[in-house]
Amino acid sequence: MSFAQAIDCARCGAHFGLSELLNLCPCGSPLWVRYDLEKAKAVFAKSSLQPRAASLWRYRELLPLQDDVNRISLGEGFTPLLHAKKLGGELGLKQLWIKDEAQNPTGSFKDRGLSLAISRAKELGVTKAAIPSAGNAGGSFAAYAARAGIEAHVFMPRDTPLANQVEVEQ
Repeated sequence: MSFAQAIDCARCGAHFGLSELLNLCPCGSPLWVRYDLEKAKAVFAKSSLQPRAASLWRYRELLPLQDDVNRISLGEGFTPLLHAKKLGGELGLKQLWIKDEAQNPTGSFKDRGLSLAISRAKELGVTKAAIPSAGNAGGSFAAYAARAGIEAHVFMPRDTPLANQVEVEQ
């Protein structure tokens, strides 16, 4: 079960179905997933999260994937928060916490979004996909596309660091 209802344009308000293959709105603006939050509030129990795997996908019903068979995961998400007491003290902050995203599969916070994006692409029958990247998004995209069996094309500026280029090629 997913509480996702539709996809809306952030600027012009156009509505699209969840089964449509989209990039941007025809007006050029980003798209947002619209959820039935009242239904989620009524039927989704926070206690149901406790026994689930520690990953992004423990929140499955609150993500726009319609069928779990299309889930592409490398174990992303659920990275720890580290209490930065010393830095917090230097900045006059008692509760400064830093999210350790290096524990994601490709070492980047990009893994969460690309896990979901590639899962949606698989669900919509995509066999080839492309992304522009000057860094971590390219490596994450390539890893998730490979897991999904989707042909990946990453376009990078000439001055992209060699480490990022190698990661995409692997």
